Amino acid sequence: MIFENVQKEAQKSAANPKSLHISIDTKAVVKIGELSRQGKSRAEEPVKALDHDMNVQSKLIPFGILSILTGDFTIIFGMSRETSDFIVDGLEIWWKRNMLANPHINKLVLNLDNGPKNSSNRTQFIKRLVDFSNSSKLKIHLVYYPPYHSKYTPVEGCWGVLEKHWNGTLLDSAPKAIRWAATMTWKGEEPNIILKQENYETGVTLTQE
Repeated sequence: MIFENVQKEAQKSAANPKSLHISIDTKAVVKIGELSRQGKSRAEEPVKALDHDMNVQSKLIPFGILSILTGDFTIIFGMSRETSDFIVDGLEIWWKRNMLANPHINKLVLNLDNGPKNSSNRTQFIKRLVDFSNSSKLKIHLVYYPPYHSKYTPVEGCWGVLEKHWNGTLLDSAPKAIRWAATMTWKGEEPNIILKQENYETGVTLTQE
């Protein structure tokens, strides 16, 4: 069974009261502008949108963190690029906001896909995680889904709900898109929203040492 290892690690985390199991993933870039989203509008009047994406004003990069046990969902919106540094910075921000509520936790179990920015052979990603582990005193256990099966990661369900929630809405500004995201619900609760405006550069590499 292709998900046997994922299920086994989930059971081990659930049985360990000092372990916190989360699912993380970035969503496809959200283009901001008067662009058609090919959905049904909630307004009485039809939304007037452009039928092409040549006038993109800006972009949002959503990074999601879902607590498997509680269903607590956090979206961190970046305005630059999806990089290993953006992902780990998001994790660090999320933990700083949640550590006081979880003083007993000494281990994070991360469900994630094997994307180019968070793969186990992406040296910058692993280096940043090691730094995070050292500074937070947390053990970090990476549990990857099989190749080409990222759609089964738990946080993907949250992205599906978000797409339905703002389906047909004219996301013509970043604040508007963020406001819409803040009003979706996952298991009856609205998500925690964080905006991160730092600029991230691609192609960060490490020395051989």
